[in-house]
Amino acid sequence: MNERNVSPWAWIPTVYFAEGLPNVLVMVVSVTMYMQLGMSDTEIGIYTGWLQLPWVLKFIWSPFVDLYRTKRWWVIIMQLLMGASLAGVAFTLNTPLWFQGTMCCFFLMAFLSATHDVAADGYYMLELDEHQQSLFVGIRNTFYRIAVIFGQGVLIALAGVLQRYWSDNKAFTWSLIFYGLAALFIMLWLWHGYILPHAKADAERPSSTHEVLQGLKDTLVTFVTKVPWRSFVFVLLFLLFYRLPEAMLTKMCATFLQRPASEGGLGLSPIEFGIANGTVGLAGLLLGGIVGGWLASRDGLKRWLWPFVCAITLPDAVYVYMSYALPTNLVFISSCLFVEQFGYGLGFTALTLYMLYYSQGKYKTSHYALCTAISFLGLMLPGMASGWLKDLLGYQHFFIAVMLFCIVTFAVTAFIKIDPAFGKKE
Repeated sequence: MNERNVSPWAWIPTVYFAEGLPNVLVMVVSVTMYMQLGMSDTEIGIYTGWLQLPWVLKFIWSPFVDLYRTKRWWVIIMQLLMGASLAGVAFTLNTPLWFQGTMCCFFLMAFLSATHDVAADGYYMLELDEHQQSLFVGIRNTFYRIAVIFGQGVLIALAGVLQRYWSDNKAFTWSLIFYGLAALFIMLWLWHGYILPHAKADAERPSSTHEVLQGLKDTLVTFVTKVPWRSFVFVLLFLLFYRLPEAMLTKMCATFLQRPASEGGLGLSPIEFGIANGTVGLAGLLLGGIVGGWLASRDGLKRWLWPFVCAITLPDAVYVYMSYALPTNLVFISSCLFVEQFGYGLGFTALTLYMLYYSQGKYKTSHYALCTAISFLGLMLPGMASGWLKDLLGYQHFFIAVMLFCIVTFAVTAFIKIDPAFGKKE
């Protein structure tokens, strides 16, 4: 494999599918599963919110990924272990301690996935040059989001089909889903062990405990001192709050679409939910991600920053409308989801490219991990409160509050600085 010229198309789609799937399982699929098993939105928001903690804290162990073995090795090993954690979720679902068992396995999966994110993103930056990174950012985001749609669309729909066949035995059908996912990750592990190129810059280096600790210190110092402290405050605010509306929506839009009209929801069955998210929503997401990457690689991130900001915020208004109109037509609901997903695909391009932009230089892998950790903190804390806020306000007023939060996204974007040439084809 060292002597073969492997196209990025051979590994970027599958690596970022493997990166996105555990995330959606922990943050979205677990929401539907626990909802079906009888938990309230407040409980769902709090407990599943804690599962995001490894993504927030991953910068602590990211120097180990930078300094020990290769990024390629970490990617492959994490995928094998994630397969084992998925099997653990499947096994514990049918035990008396199903909640404690699944939460432990989900948390382990989150830790492994966060480590995989560090390695995969570092490998991406080492294997591709700046223009390739910009060109493929839409592709990697698209396949990351395909994993999201696969989780919240196909898997949830499949669970609905299995529940019909097995007389609504929800715990058993979900265990079948997770055993299948464990097998999928074993296949991904085998594929990437074969196809991933050995990047020249991805060399194994001998390291000691002192070197690792010094690396962590240097990583933090250089991350904070890249720009003047006032500019760094704006960077921090952007990473934290750019996705604030999305942080509030992520968990509650899934429950809104599936809870009955008597509880303020649209009452979609798992199969209908899967169709709306996994077909029409996927088309919008694919188109938005690809178009976003193409526009940024053609004209640079700075040129398209504000259109991307509008795209990631304003389409959230479809949830305000649906919460009042309570439409029953699946085609119309799917069209609304298409608009929202297309906007997210476009808008997320800006965040990804900005994190790549800020991470340039020494310790780029660890700095990117820090950026994504801060961004995940901005998802985690609002997400934990989203269920409580929804139960307090109801879906209609909750979605209006989400639109008000869009003002924050515009505000934090106004102060960041970007080189106009970043991402352009030379």
